[in-house]
Amino acid sequence: MRKTVLWLLTHACALAVGFAGGIYALPILIAPASPETAALQAAAAGAQYRGEFRRDLKGSDALHWGEGKVFIDRKAIVLQGRLAPGPDYRLYLSPEFVETEADFLRIKPQMRRVGDVRTFENFLVTLPADVDPSQFRAVIVWCETFGQFITAARYR
Repeated sequence: MRKTVLWLLTHACALAVGFAGGIYALPILIAPASPETAALQAAAAGAQYRGEFRRDLKGSDALHWGEGKVFIDRKAIVLQGRLAPGPDYRLYLSPEFVETEADFLRIKPQMRRVGDVRTFENFLVTLPADVDPSQFRAVIVWCETFGQFITAARYR
């Protein structure tokens, strides 16, 4: 009986670790290639605004973070940097800078979702034609599936 319980416990732990590893690894395995450096540089060169994703935000941690320079103009948002891998990342423009999940949820109705983030090293997200970045102050990466704050950058 004791061996059976131990066997079930060890196999359940191995299954849990494998499942968690799969959730972490799957987005990395299916991520498309990062945008070409030339496209990133061209988009960043004409940017109206600049910001920076930093790892030391209150809501960021070892598994949820971003770092690098963010460039924003009327057509696109560009990251020259990295994000912690994860599923279902969304990019939002916010009327105010936030750095925690609670702050994000508090003002989410005032934010504008502008696109999906599918790469974890550099990204280029085209803005919808009806979005004016001058009406916002910050850009935020949010994990929709798990309701998790990833990172944010103030640009105005």
